[in-house]
Amino acid sequence: MDIRVKFLGGAQTVTGSRYLLEIDKTKILIDCGLFQGIKELRQRNRDTFPILASEIDMILLTHAHIDHSGYLPKLVKEGFKGPILLTEPTLDLVKILLLDAGKLQEEEAEYAKRKGYSKHEEPTPLYTMEDAEEVFDQLSPISFDQPISLTPSATLTAYNAGHILGAAILKIQVNGEHQTKTIVFSGDLGRYNDPLLNPPIGLPKADILFIESTYGNRTHESHSPEKSLANAINATYQKGGVSVIPSFAVGRTQLVLYYLFKLQQKGKIPQIPIYVDSPMAIDVTKLYKDYLAYHRLGPSLQENGANPFSHKHLHYYQNQEASMSLNNLRGDAIIISASGMATGGRIVHHLYNRLPNENDSIIFVGYQAEGTRGRKLLDGEEKVRMYGIDVAVKSSIYYIDGLSAHADQQELLRWADCIADKPKLTFVVHGEQEVSTAFAQTLTQEFGWNTIVPDYLQSFELFNGI
Repeated sequence: MDIRVKFLGGAQTVTGSRYLLEIDKTKILIDCGLFQGIKELRQRNRDTFPILASEIDMILLTHAHIDHSGYLPKLVKEGFKGPILLTEPTLDLVKILLLDAGKLQEEEAEYAKRKGYSKHEEPTPLYTMEDAEEVFDQLSPISFDQPISLTPSATLTAYNAGHILGAAILKIQVNGEHQTKTIVFSGDLGRYNDPLLNPPIGLPKADILFIESTYGNRTHESHSPEKSLANAINATYQKGGVSVIPSFAVGRTQLVLYYLFKLQQKGKIPQIPIYVDSPMAIDVTKLYKDYLAYHRLGPSLQENGANPFSHKHLHYYQNQEASMSLNNLRGDAIIISASGMATGGRIVHHLYNRLPNENDSIIFVGYQAEGTRGRKLLDGEEKVRMYGIDVAVKSSIYYIDGLSAHADQQELLRWADCIADKPKLTFVVHGEQEVSTAFAQTLTQEFGWNTIVPDYLQSFELFNGI
């Protein structure tokens, strides 16, 4: 039995996670993400997929984030017919995220056509909402800790990864004629002290390991991020401005709402309105009540006055008209909107209106990938381009460390340390080139592991004749 892997994404970048695992003649795609960030990466979404979609037998998803699931509609459109295995919360989240992604792409193509700022005479979306819906019948739910058969020789078990609701570490056990081998995909690992989610499960064995490295070269600030968040909001409040928080709809928005609720409860920030202006974030927040076993908030959601997702200062804005009305706010408010890297969605509209105002502030609460609008703002650019126009940056820009849903270097090492015997190979993935390289060196120094930072489209033979 031969086992091979080809890196179709997530190699020296934090986007486009796609790993093609071949177990003899069975082709399994682990994650099916969209590339984001710089143009060179985004262009890969439009390129011909490296193999025929119809040749892929199945897809396994670690979690729902678009950089891990967002290419599914295009692949199905191109002929993928197999099952997509994912946890139950991930299934519900994927439906929400893919519909939103299709809608955004339709809107952006239409806007570009109307305004004439696209280089294409007839700009088209990568896929539509209708294409997204075509994926749903192929979604097949699995449970944590329950082994299921993938092939006569391969078994899959999913374990809690933290990170976001339903996120999974995937273990594939392959029984050959002579040996049994264990292949582990970490997916995106969460924090050990996350106030909302349970910590990632440590696995004792991995012959081949794929480990993420988003924050592989740094440690999050050890103190609570509450103080930094409160400082940014209070400074904006004192200037009479509005705090705008670009936030991922899945996971980050809920964590920010938790901290804001606690800060207002303790009197650490003013009792001002909090507006969640993201239909997707609203839909995702509702899922926390459906999946009480997947997070730590159960009792709080069932107790009056203790629910961080439902209180008198919190307002959810679903429709476009309500969103536009927020333009009239001149101060004493907090607006949370997606996307978290300010690459699309309603947050772009808010930035367009708020960036030129020196009383307002933009508070980033998560990782900003290279080439994104969020990274440009954090890097101090004085103008950013939106809707074909250069917008002056006069508002205050903040970055709150410690709110990331990703494990930092020390937490990644803590998780890796659970593996008793060193893997034959460890592939360091899902990190920018210099970060992945640094983390690979750290793993080698700490544990003596044989590490590889793969290139895009690089292939490796993992086992031959097991």
